[in-house]
Amino acid sequence: MSSSVLVEENAQGRYQQRVCAGQHEWLSDEPESMGGSDAGPAPFDFLMAALGSCTSITLRMYAERKQIDLKKISVELAHEKTEVDGVLRDHIQRRIHLEGNLSAEQRQRLLEIANKCPIFRTLSQPVLISSEVL
Repeated sequence: MSSSVLVEENAQGRYQQRVCAGQHEWLSDEPESMGGSDAGPAPFDFLMAALGSCTSITLRMYAERKQIDLKKISVELAHEKTEVDGVLRDHIQRRIHLEGNLSAEQRQRLLEIANKCPIFRTLSQPVLISSEVL
């Protein structure tokens, strides 16, 4: 599966970007504290939104397939830089809230499934990024 996203400056603000994915279009920007105008989510917000969305969708698909009484899913994410062994590393905290009549075993299995969502797996391993300037 291949997908394409176009990101380009929109000339509306110092760091504002127009983001296009298929028929969808939205803005990205930096917060005012970083010199932007806060006209849209910052890049790390999109990264966390991708992880949260993928987590929730993956859990919903699994719950439907296994007929688990999962009423509602919400995923809360936060990003920070953390020092590990003298090296500054990115740390994303993901808190998955599950509502429904769920046993402890079902909750544990849902956590295992959450860790199998494609975005989680991508972010959990080295990613190859090829770049070229045209």
